Amino acid sequence: MNTKHILPSAVLCLMCSVAITAQDTITLEKCRELALENSKSAAIAARNKDKAAYTRKAYRANYFPKISASGSYLYTNLRVTEKIREAYLPTFVPNPVTGGLSPNVIAGPDGNPIIGPDGNPFFREYAYFPGMDFSLKLNNFWMAGLSAEQPIYTGGKITAAYRMAQTGDEIADLSRQLARQETIVQADEAYWTFVQTSEMLKVARSYREMLDELLRNVQDAEKAGLKHRNDVLKVQVKMNEAELKLRQAENGMLFSQKNLCRVMGLPFDIEVTLPASFGDYEFASPYCVPDYSSRPEYAMLEKQVTLKDQEIKLVRSDFLPRADVVAGYGYTSGLMLNDRRLFDRASFSVMASVSIPVFHWGEGRNKIRAAKAERAIARLQREDINEQMALELERAQDKCDESELEVELTVRSLEQAEENMNVSALQYKSGMETLSGYLEAHTAWQKASMEHVGALARRRLNHTYYLKASGEL
Repeated sequence: MNTKHILPSAVLCLMCSVAITAQDTITLEKCRELALENSKSAAIAARNKDKAAYTRKAYRANYFPKISASGSYLYTNLRVTEKIREAYLPTFVPNPVTGGLSPNVIAGPDGNPIIGPDGNPFFREYAYFPGMDFSLKLNNFWMAGLSAEQPIYTGGKITAAYRMAQTGDEIADLSRQLARQETIVQADEAYWTFVQTSEMLKVARSYREMLDELLRNVQDAEKAGLKHRNDVLKVQVKMNEAELKLRQAENGMLFSQKNLCRVMGLPFDIEVTLPASFGDYEFASPYCVPDYSSRPEYAMLEKQVTLKDQEIKLVRSDFLPRADVVAGYGYTSGLMLNDRRLFDRASFSVMASVSIPVFHWGEGRNKIRAAKAERAIARLQREDINEQMALELERAQDKCDESELEVELTVRSLEQAEENMNVSALQYKSGMETLSGYLEAHTAWQKASMEHVGALARRRLNHTYYLKASGEL
């Protein structure tokens, strides 16, 4: 085993152990914090934000000259050899009238040049050219240099592309905010579901304990001859039902605990405890004018329309004139002529280019129309989704109001069920209540308790859904 990996592994295990131990008691705020730290969707959104920021910087670089270094080397055994034959060349003499040179031809009696059989005039004197060998080699030819290219006018392409990258960066930031909100909603759902199942487990245990006590009393009464065997069987049937509901409540709590651990990025087998139940949290029902303009989705729709505006400009720039300037400085060496190097020096060059689209059979016009159609689609989608968000916000506000009423009603029902159970117990002991009525009172109390727990959980979740729908989460 490689010992150099032992210490880092031990430190990592110790850090994980300390973190898990520190998270045994989980508050809602801590649950959200851990969920955000371990959320894959939030991490992906953060990487997309980084990608958009780098893309924006890359497009910004198009405003500046692009400087490139280049070099090339050619080695070939190709060799061009030619021979220029010897020849007699005509001569010229100064012309005092024109100040230039005139052919040194022999004139006849009429003053015109004497023409030979080949159609050429005879000259008084000829210059002898002895001939020359010509050799051209291409081996060891190389060149190196620097060049700078600066766009002067691109029809707005660079500006449009950069602004699209800026808008993409802003959309990525909004997507990260949306991922954060969705992660918080997921954490709240897991947290309050765990609270709900924990409270329902308490109700199930309390119900079974009451039935245990009732069963013992009925069995004792049967032994004393005060109750029939039928009464014992009735209570045992309820006990069986209570055992099943208790097992279901235990499994539900264990599953919701594992789901909570999954959301927070903790091991499934960790014991998670809560600082308090529903009653320890204050709830403020929202009473305000519905406003969804602060939602990330709303801003993203606006950015999508802005993106389509710049896309139209980008498409239009492909069919506008373009002007560029390229400057270079390099060194060239090679090309031997009769064993003498022709190129062996540095040079500077500047080149300007202009490209003007003339006729493309309507391609540019149709592409621009297509881009405008996409912008119109984006605007319609924005209006449609805005209406949906307005309805969603109003529905979330109604749900919050309904949850408040549901909690009040379930509290009242629970109090009435408890009172009914107590009265039924007194009447049962005094012989004025049947066992079936007494068991029914217990069942009504259990049902009211579970409905109250569910109402409390729905109130908390509906509050979270309202905060997300209003962009305040």
